[in-house]
Amino acid sequence: MKKIAVFFPGIGYTADKPLMHYSRKLAANAGFEVLLLSYSGLPQKVKGSKEKMEESCRIALSQSKEFLIDTDLTAYDKILFVGKSIGTVVAAEIAAQCPVSNRIHHVLYTPLAETFAVSVADAIAFTGSADPWVTENRITELCRQRNIPCHVVPDANHSLETGDVQKDIENLKTVMKKTEKYIRHI
Repeated sequence: MKKIAVFFPGIGYTADKPLMHYSRKLAANAGFEVLLLSYSGLPQKVKGSKEKMEESCRIALSQSKEFLIDTDLTAYDKILFVGKSIGTVVAAEIAAQCPVSNRIHHVLYTPLAETFAVSVADAIAFTGSADPWVTENRITELCRQRNIPCHVVPDANHSLETGDVQKDIENLKTVMKKTEKYIRHI
């Protein structure tokens, strides 16, 4: 059985940051081939600017499609898209356009509301209750409407961090356990 995991980072939250780093290891340990995407040329100071966010999404989507052009997703039995923030939007868009979208499963770290503009079926989501980029209630409601389990990390920001290092390590461990369970069930 062929399995692939594609990682869609956030703005400034690259594949070497904790959520992406450890979930990548979990996917590899579960037998997934791993592809790491990265973006360049994104606008600065995106937070609070709808125009810059839309431009960032367009650029990241275009670069992701270009990166994946030689990857035949139809050749894989199981496909996992792991996204962080803007990466969840890009992953959802690419999945919606994929001929085997029914084989795509999503891990959504701090998804944006725009992630749900297209159909996202099989997924698990994580958001922070103190995330300044989103309204927690909006994300949990969007997930509820789609039957997507949404785990809220108390007092956590857009990186799922609280500022208390020990608490952040505990939270990361909990998030990774839930991520691993999800990865193993697909």
